[in-house]
Amino acid sequence: MSSVTTNRRTPWTTVSGVPVQPLYTVEDLGNFFPDQELGLPGHFPFTRGIHESMYRGRLWTMRQFAGFGRPVDTNERFHFLLRQGQTGLSTAFDLPTLMGLDSDDPRSVGEVGRLGVAVDTIDDMLALFDGIDLGQVSVSMTINAPAIVIMAFYVAAARQRGVAWNELRGTIQNDILKEFHAQNEFVFPPEPSVRLVVDLIEFCTQQVTQWNTVSISGYHIREAGSTAAQELAFTLADGRHYVEQCLARGMDIDTFAPRLSFFFNSHNDLFEEVAKYRAARSLWAELMRDEYKAKAEASWKLRFHAQTAGCSLQAVQPEVNLMRVAYQALAAVLGGCQSLHTNSMDETLALPSEHAATLSLRTQQVLAHETGVTNTSDPLGGSYFVEHFTQQMKQEARRCFHDIAGQGGMIAAIENGYFRRKIADSAYVYQRSIDVGEKLIVGVNAFQQSGDKIMPVMPFDESTESAQVESLRQVKRDRSWDDVSRSLDEIRRAAAAGQNVFSALLEAADRRVTVQECMDALADSLGRFRPSAGW
Repeated sequence: MSSVTTNRRTPWTTVSGVPVQPLYTVEDLGNFFPDQELGLPGHFPFTRGIHESMYRGRLWTMRQFAGFGRPVDTNERFHFLLRQGQTGLSTAFDLPTLMGLDSDDPRSVGEVGRLGVAVDTIDDMLALFDGIDLGQVSVSMTINAPAIVIMAFYVAAARQRGVAWNELRGTIQNDILKEFHAQNEFVFPPEPSVRLVVDLIEFCTQQVTQWNTVSISGYHIREAGSTAAQELAFTLADGRHYVEQCLARGMDIDTFAPRLSFFFNSHNDLFEEVAKYRAARSLWAELMRDEYKAKAEASWKLRFHAQTAGCSLQAVQPEVNLMRVAYQALAAVLGGCQSLHTNSMDETLALPSEHAATLSLRTQQVLAHETGVTNTSDPLGGSYFVEHFTQQMKQEARRCFHDIAGQGGMIAAIENGYFRRKIADSAYVYQRSIDVGEKLIVGVNAFQQSGDKIMPVMPFDESTESAQVESLRQVKRDRSWDDVSRSLDEIRRAAAAGQNVFSALLEAADRRVTVQECMDALADSLGRFRPSAGW
């Protein structure tokens, strides 16, 4: 039985709770100078997009997130998605890998391959991309605390396959700061964690020149409950900190900045999301050109991947998630994303089935080829509503930057819980607005119905864990412990000496050192993060 609301009782606000006026006119733009603040697509401040022709020149990369079970299982899904027309690969790792644990560690029991693919050694990396030309396909890997280890395994695997490092294209998330803000998948304390991020940036800037070395991620901040403006501000603040640490390392900004990328959430409020993306481009361009004095135009351009909002998906009436995702994808494209992942309708129930993943990809293909939104650059540019909200986003972000500085900077703000408090407060306000019926969620607090049919979901093969553990044990039996021991000593030595550890990790990968062994060796010098009570 459906409950229908005939008289709207909710306040007129965005998803983030920002009031919306009944009409916007030129007067709402105040002292707005279009030539300077808006400009043209492909030109500073890039509010309207980073390329002149935008999608007329090249569509965004359709990059569906995939990963489960053993590497051979995810490899099979990768090949399936490529056959369906996907144009880039995006890798999800299981929880043990994300935490820097091997599959045979007692803490991994029950989690191996369950929510992503298990990777323990370079052999797993080779199996994961078996039959895939790493010199031709763009690959994304979503991992943070062990990112430098996983990247070393990937680069070593490419070398074994005979692929030149300067041919590798893709992105590794490598954004540890947002883990302290929102997601909690950290291992080392904040400062040494950032040092490893910079180590990866430095090595790849010199050796893996087409690789995007960090994906500065607001997505998880938004998933944790932040507002759109907080997502924007905290993400750019993280980016600023990485830039400053790279500069402190002695790197030239124009050598590494063009390979910094961003990762944003695409939530339900279409116009708020579009304004967020446009504000992000403009703010970053101003920061890079005017504050950090980057001279190369490529350093000014904020390139971003978007993913539709997992937190917006519902377990009731799960088919409705298809519509939510389609509108969220529209916002990302109208906002000028460079790549896009659309969530599958069954993700609140299980890992995506092939059927659901295909429908999710088809959502992007219909958007690209049937709706006309790719015909012109920045079709919403000049809208009084959108331009007003873009300005408002920029102002709120600048206030946040000031607040973070007032906390003593990024590391101090992490340690005193500033980010977590702000996100928790916003999450509470949003959830309360749903609980009291101010915001309507179809199937949850409005338009409910009984008798939903059960959606078939992808089953999990319970034998996965034992098979992965046995595979790992076989690698350990066959390798040379003397080689492993020498590699671990070199990792410890480089870490203790403050040297870039990437080369030592590359050698370790070739010698079949595992992810956890590498992480434990790093921890011997870098320590482990132990949150204080109440943090």
